[in-house]
Amino acid sequence: MEATNQWSIKDILPEDQILIEELLHPLGNNGRVTVFPKTEEEIANVLRYANDTGEKVTVMAGGTKRGYGGLTETADILLSLANYQGIVEHTVGDMTVTVKAGTPFKELAAYLAQHSQKISLDPAWPEYATIGGVIAANDSGPKRLGYGSARDVVIGLRMIYPDGTIIRAGGRTVKNVAGYDMNKLFIGAMGTLGVISEVTLKLRPLAKFESLVLLTFPETNSEQVRTFATSLLDSMLEPVSMELLSPSLSERLIGKNGYTLAIAFEDVESSVHYQEEFIKKNQPVHTDLAILQQQDARGFWEQFYKIGPSGAETTVNKETEASLKIGVVNMDVIKVIQESQTLKDSHNLVAEAHGGLGHGLCQVNLKGASEDVVSAIQQLRDSAVQLGGYAVVKHLPFTLRSKVDVWGGKPSHFFLMQGIKEKVDPNGVLNEKRFVGGI
Repeated sequence: MEATNQWSIKDILPEDQILIEELLHPLGNNGRVTVFPKTEEEIANVLRYANDTGEKVTVMAGGTKRGYGGLTETADILLSLANYQGIVEHTVGDMTVTVKAGTPFKELAAYLAQHSQKISLDPAWPEYATIGGVIAANDSGPKRLGYGSARDVVIGLRMIYPDGTIIRAGGRTVKNVAGYDMNKLFIGAMGTLGVISEVTLKLRPLAKFESLVLLTFPETNSEQVRTFATSLLDSMLEPVSMELLSPSLSERLIGKNGYTLAIAFEDVESSVHYQEEFIKKNQPVHTDLAILQQQDARGFWEQFYKIGPSGAETTVNKETEASLKIGVVNMDVIKVIQESQTLKDSHNLVAEAHGGLGHGLCQVNLKGASEDVVSAIQQLRDSAVQLGGYAVVKHLPFTLRSKVDVWGGKPSHFFLMQGIKEKVDPNGVLNEKRFVGGI
């Protein structure tokens, strides 16, 4: 196949929206030509062109997930949505917003805050992560316990198929779905079925008051963590997060070397204080308790969302960085966190981990020599599988993704996923080999 050239693309886009790439990003998912469409029609034209000429397209916006999957170092075209952003429609009374996919999450959150509203998602690196990327990867954070996932807040999508066809799934009102919810087909598909153009989300009011209870347990007493967390989940309290931090991560964030529960509350002030008092009265022995409120609590989370590696960061690091998403049954999160702690000595790695005691999703961030990182990934995956869970590598340099199956084994329903991909994208135009099983 001949490489894409500037003149063929120039028939579709103005020259100032085309960039010929010279340097390859170490995370891969590059393009020989990067294009920056500003309208939905321009996106459709690029895809139609690629589909007709048999060229491959990689999709990106903020770039935070550049190291998340992908076995193709350089596609023909890198389709950037960085210039395709903005609010399409905000219906304050109905508490819905429709937004272009390239809009940075933090900018959208700041706009909605002016109307005392917010999107109930908390992705990492919100200043870079775009709403389209968050939805395409089904990204979520510690507050998933109270907020739910992207599948819970998306009520409508506009998608552009690889042949340039524009479709709509769902709509712009909350009660609009009859039959199968097509939105769920595209959420988490890593952009392999179509390019998300617009997203319509249901909103929730900003909390009147918020606080964060940080409860640190001795490193040697994980059973005490399990007992307390179980009792808290069985109580009448309604935390939006109950995230367990590994001792190494706790040391970094709050200067305390022990297992720390980050328990967040968001409600009217009296309700938040009532829940804080409940924890004070039931505080386990030999634990340390601190409470951050309002701006201090928000400051903690702002720091927290930047602890993992990001494809948008261009800093050069001699050490290999990796990040894993591990899903297990709720309380087995403790075992995953414990396993991550052993990697410091057994693999000579920096390992920082956290996981939700309520939803079972963990993240483990690794840093060290390449061979040690690869070995640690396999050990963590083996442990997760033994617990009946899974491990997905969310960030890894391109050279190592060919050595590590970042998605793990193919699920039993893989034939359905493969069939949908072949039907929607028969020419394999979009995000080739980016998803499960090389889809």
